Amino acid sequence: MKMAPMKIDPMKMVKWIRSWEFSLVWLLVLEVLVLGAINPSFLNLENLLFSTSDFTHILLAALPLTLVIITGGIDISGVSIMGLASIVLGLSWVAGVNVFVAMFLALLVGVLAGMFNGLLVANTDIPPLVITLGTLFMFAGIATGLPGLLDALGFEAYGVAGFSAYLYEGITGLPRSFTNLAHGGLGWIPNPLIIVLAFSLLLSVVLHRTRFGRYLYLIGVNAEAAHYSAVPVRSVTIAAYGLSGFGAALAGVLLTSYFTSARSDLGSEALLPIITAVVLGGTDIMGGSGTVVGTLLAGMLIGYLRQGLLAMGVTSDVVPVVVGGLLILVVAVKLLLSAFNQYRINRRALQSRGSEKGGGSSIG
Repeated sequence: MKMAPMKIDPMKMVKWIRSWEFSLVWLLVLEVLVLGAINPSFLNLENLLFSTSDFTHILLAALPLTLVIITGGIDISGVSIMGLASIVLGLSWVAGVNVFVAMFLALLVGVLAGMFNGLLVANTDIPPLVITLGTLFMFAGIATGLPGLLDALGFEAYGVAGFSAYLYEGITGLPRSFTNLAHGGLGWIPNPLIIVLAFSLLLSVVLHRTRFGRYLYLIGVNAEAAHYSAVPVRSVTIAAYGLSGFGAALAGVLLTSYFTSARSDLGSEALLPIITAVVLGGTDIMGGSGTVVGTLLAGMLIGYLRQGLLAMGVTSDVVPVVVGGLLILVVAVKLLLSAFNQYRINRRALQSRGSEKGGGSSIG
């Protein structure tokens, strides 16, 4: 039995080539080649793959944030959820809970924190930026104060090394079976990258192949119209923020495994790269459009850029300036392109009206 030859739709190919994601692929390849020309060791495939472990936490938080921004919302509390998840994992393990059960509890806390954001956004008229700014500080405060509170209540919250060691190293001594989660791999592919790719595939299917995904786009285009179209706006919004919390908590768990210690400040510097990855990936900050693939590619672009700058001797204080400038540049370019496209549409509409009037007068 002969298999039918796979047909390639030329229109889809043209659409893909003209897409923003295709441009990001070329930018990523160009970036790697340029950095490789400066530092040849950068082109080593094994180095390229394992170096992603340094920024997978950015990808894991940015991917589900894409869904939130597609709805027209924003969640900047993810960096605090990372630290909160890390502390919950560490404290649970110190209390005698199996480390993988503790990991599950940390992920659960992340989901609940995200859903708390979603509840506030869905049931109030307060802007999501203001709500998540408040929870950013609230979750960070809980993560910082929780070990002290438990220690005051008589629990050995800081581990056997005590408070001074906790301040310097965090909760250490985590079992190798857990730390291998971030340091192991399948051949040349590190475990964190495998997790990121699997998470990307899952979210991409959810966004483009499910009713939930279609609802996200509809809410982003017009939440009121979506409500009158029988879209469960509140529950979809809460679920989107819950996914964002899960991604941030998963990032916190991997950071804990990577640094082999649980700390409340893990991931605190990642907010700017996370938002930049989503916006650079093509997601409209006003909602209604965006893709998971675009965010994944943009996150890798930013991650390798940060590593390349550090390898060239640029100080860590200057790197955020470059990333911030990139964010402003991308937003400005997208606004210019949007204005240019609108100008072309308006011009075509005027030309068609003129031709219709000309044709009507000639008939008369």
